[in-house]
Amino acid sequence: MFDDKFEKVNPIMAPADPSSSPEVDPVQAAMAIAAFAIVMLAGTRSSDTGKHILRVQHYVKCLAQRLTDHPRFAATLTEPYCRILFQSVLLHDIGTIGIPDRILLKPAALTPTEYEIIKSHPTLARDAIERAELTLGYQAPWLQTVKELVYSHHEKWDGSGYPQGLAEEKIPLSARLMAIADVYDALISERVYRAGLPHDQAVGIIFQGRASHFDPDMVDVFIEIQDEFHAIALRFADTELDMQRKITSMANAIAEDVQL
Repeated sequence: MFDDKFEKVNPIMAPADPSSSPEVDPVQAAMAIAAFAIVMLAGTRSSDTGKHILRVQHYVKCLAQRLTDHPRFAATLTEPYCRILFQSVLLHDIGTIGIPDRILLKPAALTPTEYEIIKSHPTLARDAIERAELTLGYQAPWLQTVKELVYSHHEKWDGSGYPQGLAEEKIPLSARLMAIADVYDALISERVYRAGLPHDQAVGIIFQGRASHFDPDMVDVFIEIQDEFHAIALRFADTELDMQRKITSMANAIAEDVQL
């Protein structure tokens, strides 16, 4: 039953003709597709491929699904919240649009100054949403979840994350879910400049971050359903063509930045 909470509200994964399903609003479907296209375009300026977005969406879905009956999370993981959560994942790294290519696409270690600039992307995303609300004179309550996720998904359970240094349950639930999904995918994914780690090694690293980087109860459930994460990774795996497109787009971006 919980699975329906996500399937009903994911028009991106719906049939080509939204009107063919009474459960999918055509306008919502069109807006979701437009948002996905914008995120995909923004993704051409990072080391991730478009499949990263699909993978992390489904990781979050999978993890949240198993947490609905947990006494710490059941009150928050309602159907409306899950609807917003799944779509909010699309925008988790939208703030990287504001990071210069010379830093975002740098194929070497970042300097301390460059790393501080990278760390500004959650704030850029949150501020952009708030400016849009102010400009349009409208504040949608569901945007609070979006802002929490984009702003706080780099926070850590022990308070050593950024941008605010939040700890434990002061970190929004959406951001705690996103942290596990995002780190797992970063570990296993091929990059232009490095190979991805095997699934088992990535799981070990997540477990090592229990109660330091990640919510310990979420990690316990992640360990239980790790095979489902692996299946999602395989289902939405990057192809050689995906990686070649990424190499080409990054090379073009770097070349343009050098010319400037």
